[in-house]
Amino acid sequence: MSFFARFAQNRGALVGLIILLAIILMAILAPLVFPESPWRMVQRPFLSPMEVDGFWLGTDTMGRNVAAGLMHGAWVSLLIGLVSTVVALAIGVPLGAIAGYYGGLVDDALMRFTEFFQTIPNFALAIVLVAIMQPSVTSIVLAIAIVSWPPVARLVRAEFMSLRHREYVEAARLVGQSNTTIILKQILPNTLSPIIVLASLMVATAILLESALSFLGLGDPNVMSWGYMIGAARTVIRQAWWLSFFPGVAILLTVLALNLVGEGLDDALNPKLARERS
Repeated sequence: MSFFARFAQNRGALVGLIILLAIILMAILAPLVFPESPWRMVQRPFLSPMEVDGFWLGTDTMGRNVAAGLMHGAWVSLLIGLVSTVVALAIGVPLGAIAGYYGGLVDDALMRFTEFFQTIPNFALAIVLVAIMQPSVTSIVLAIAIVSWPPVARLVRAEFMSLRHREYVEAARLVGQSNTTIILKQILPNTLSPIIVLASLMVATAILLESALSFLGLGDPNVMSWGYMIGAARTVIRQAWWLSFFPGVAILLTVLALNLVGEGLDDALNPKLARERS
């Protein structure tokens, strides 16, 4: 059975994939549907959803179009989630691979370094880093990546430690392949399945972190984001419920979709484990 067939067997994963594709399409179409800046005041404040034609989701406290902010915010959230995950993988995979392959003192040193970051709560460390570097998309991406790489390193280390004494690795050593070649061409390809699954879940976590930072006023002041929209509406939540409801639902659906897709990838890439769970 092919990868796609195994993935399609998980109905939850298909639902998650459809939701995720819809959100990606929303982000792509945002500049076409709403070519003007989402920060522009276009109507009177506190228009409720569907009260005026052209303003499906109403307006916010400053008379800005909520639908425009929602669509433009999708691009920001997805971009930050994806890029921060890639950066975290770029840090965690090499460190975990080196620690797991060489073991001994190298492993001890790298794992103590990893544990140092894990002793500090992720959100607290992200707040400090963004505050130090000044709020911007770049600082948010770096902060999320810095707090996200330790689990990657530990996962890759565990996979390398279980694979480094396999027959094909010993055979590669006997034919004279270098350690770098063995790591990159023999072991790393066999660890990609759990890394891909973890990466999908990390994107969801990164979106939540970005939303939380923006909610606290530590988001990039030059870009619209879902977290900013919720944070700006928290003082008028009883008066204008839709201002926090719609971006909150967008975050919920995006995170849910990514988790469902991650579960589907896990089943498709690890069919034996999927059969054991069923």
